[in-house]
Amino acid sequence: MGAKPQLIVKGRKFDQVLEGARNVFMRDGFERASVDDIAREAGVSKATLYAYFPDKRLLFLECASAECRRQAADAESHIDPNAPIADVLRLAAERITAFMLSEFGQRIYRIAVSESENFPAIAQEFYHSGPKLVQGRIAEALRCAVERGEVAIDDIPFAAAQFAQLCKVDIQDRLIFAPAPRCTPQDTTRVIEGAVAMFMARYGVKV
Repeated sequence: MGAKPQLIVKGRKFDQVLEGARNVFMRDGFERASVDDIAREAGVSKATLYAYFPDKRLLFLECASAECRRQAADAESHIDPNAPIADVLRLAAERITAFMLSEFGQRIYRIAVSESENFPAIAQEFYHSGPKLVQGRIAEALRCAVERGEVAIDDIPFAAAQFAQLCKVDIQDRLIFAPAPRCTPQDTTRVIEGAVAMFMARYGVKV
């Protein structure tokens, strides 16, 4: 599976292959995941697996992108564009922190970082389907809030990136470096409320 990534060909067992690969990647990591294990987990032949994904990197990218898109779509479905921006930001912060704390979020982050030097496309795809996508969604909400006069922001993409980073304060470093126990629900709530309060203090319009 060392060929150059090609376009994905979808078929009847595509989702089945994707779910099997997701399980193996999360369990074994990218480098140790084998074609045999993925095919076995997905309940398909190696020929079927190769027909969909001739390159393991392409399969991993699709697994990561699909999960990030699913979570972004789920978060967006719960957002009321007419709600006060502080409420929208709080919901976004809850989703961001929940993803960081999830087993999938932690494993996919580590895999993307560890493979970034040898396979930069993995890290790039994770960035565009994960952090960049989230920032784009936040930016859309901020534009609506600017039009309503709730916030005053000159550089909306930058402000969206700022908010996303505020949601990671303390949590990300503890996940990477600190021994267990890691983050409690109280820790997460403190980060979420602090991110919203700090952002609104900087950009909120006082009435």
